[in-house]
Amino acid sequence: MTETNPIIVATDVHKWYDSFHVLQGVNLTVERQEVVVLMGPSGSGKSTFIRTLNALEDYQQGQIVIDGMALSQDLGNIESIRREVGMVFQQFNLFPHLTVLQNITLAPIWVRRWPRAKAEEVAMQLLEQVDILEQAQKYPGQLSGGQQQRVAIARALAMQPKIMLFDEPTSALDPEMVKEVLVVMRSLAKSGMTMVVVTHEVGFAREVANRILLMDQGTVVEEAAPEQFFQNPQEERTKLFLSQIL
Repeated sequence: MTETNPIIVATDVHKWYDSFHVLQGVNLTVERQEVVVLMGPSGSGKSTFIRTLNALEDYQQGQIVIDGMALSQDLGNIESIRREVGMVFQQFNLFPHLTVLQNITLAPIWVRRWPRAKAEEVAMQLLEQVDILEQAQKYPGQLSGGQQQRVAIARALAMQPKIMLFDEPTSALDPEMVKEVLVVMRSLAKSGMTMVVVTHEVGFAREVANRILLMDQGTVVEEAAPEQFFQNPQEERTKLFLSQIL
């Protein structure tokens, strides 16, 4: 066995909402520069689980270690981990009263303590990377959904995270806008960014993922490389799920 140095290790993670056992012993190990896709039906625990990886959701049992740091209730520890983990949501969560440039520079200036000039230089580079440089001085309400989601990706990248989490980033978009966001995500994956992605975009999962996990009822039902996952699933639950989305 070759030695590995995983950047995410989640072990036997459990979470309850009152009496509802939403995560039932989830395990996940992600290597550096790996792209892992989580798939599964609505209510399977995918979004809840991915949100535990940067403490947006707490968990009651098990352990999560991010880049060697155990995720605990300690606020300093949580802040340290969040600085290393970028997240992109279904909804764009941009500040409507700030320009695109101001949305992207806010966290680097206040959290990373960067000078404004450096933050703006990095922001403009990122806007060029996501192909909306010309939108820098506009407000979110002046942009399409696809453009807003690309701003959200640039905003997350501005903190220079080691890990990017995506929680169904295209589900709120019109179909013609999905492609432009997936292009950015593909480019990010090819650059070597470690990514955990909750999505139903089969084409993206086939092309970009190193591994795909199917979640159902708070557990990981199956885990495989894309070719095996789609062509030769082992579990009946996976076969049923794929029959409904393919």
